[in-house]
Amino acid sequence: YDTKTVLIGAVLLQAGSFGLFGLMSSVWGWYLLSIPFAMGGAITTIIIGPVLIERWFIKNKGLALGIMTAVGGLMGVFVQPVIGALIDGQGWRQAYAIVGIGTLAIAVPAILFLISKSPAAKNMRPYGALQTASDKGDTSNRLTGIEMADAKKSLAFMLLILFFFIITAISSFAIHIPTYLASQGYGVSFAGKMMSLMMAGVFISSLIFGFLTDKVGAKNVAILAMSLGIISFVLLMAFPQSIIMVGAGLFLFGFFTSSIGTVAPAVTSALFGSLEYSQIYSSASVGLAVASIIALPAYGFIFDLTSSYNLAFAIILIMMALNILFVFMAFRDRDRLVANGKWVS
Repeated sequence: YDTKTVLIGAVLLQAGSFGLFGLMSSVWGWYLLSIPFAMGGAITTIIIGPVLIERWFIKNKGLALGIMTAVGGLMGVFVQPVIGALIDGQGWRQAYAIVGIGTLAIAVPAILFLISKSPAAKNMRPYGALQTASDKGDTSNRLTGIEMADAKKSLAFMLLILFFFIITAISSFAIHIPTYLASQGYGVSFAGKMMSLMMAGVFISSLIFGFLTDKVGAKNVAILAMSLGIISFVLLMAFPQSIIMVGAGLFLFGFFTSSIGTVAPAVTSALFGSLEYSQIYSSASVGLAVASIIALPAYGFIFDLTSSYNLAFAIILIMMALNILFVFMAFRDRDRLVANGKWVS
């Protein structure tokens, strides 16, 4: 289907549902509206960006992903304190409506300027493709990789789903950060500033991770992201009363959360290539959706039962360590697939 039409529909679902949250007076209302909200958000925030970049970039693909994710982080730096001020000044109901309507007013016109067709459909080549392919041995402009039929039966694909699941499950803790800060005695205004600091981490790390992905590969950057995530939660768990340590922990947590937009798509491309990237990435993204379904309420239940997030932090640290192991295992299985002739070039 036409990309612009799909995106406009997705924004209407996401931003429209978000604006309607402010009208709810019972918890079932949030549960009900969260369905269209998530349906739209899956397309706008997870799927469409990496798919378009994979289609339009051969060279500097990692940097392109980094820039895309960095824009979200940069917006968050400025928007988070504004939303905090809106809640303080106008109330949470008005804040929901203002953010929802504002998103519709900005996003829908912006989509109309999007080049949604493939390079071939516009008689163009992806960035980094050779201008001519007259040499018989040249294959640089062709799509290469592993077919979906082979990918979905591989261990690497299952590990990729688990990788997606874990990074999303951990990143979704961002929604609990204001509650975590409140449990440590911090106010709403301070929480807004800390969320802004976290988004600054997303902005900076997106550019760094994107650059490093092109230089040292997605595998090494994925391991780096997990390692920084471990450091961030150690700081949050060990030094909750230190403003400096909490700030440093949330800043590094921003580094980790940016991996959803930068590292995850790059790992998918490195494991399976561009041949059937959109199908493979979209299918593996099921792990992203399932993670939020499980993790978000799980963190809340843990806090309600223990009046602390320490148990959740311990589980998060274990998941990060497992993800490092999964990365090594997935790339080893990719090498097996290549050796067995499954990589189409």
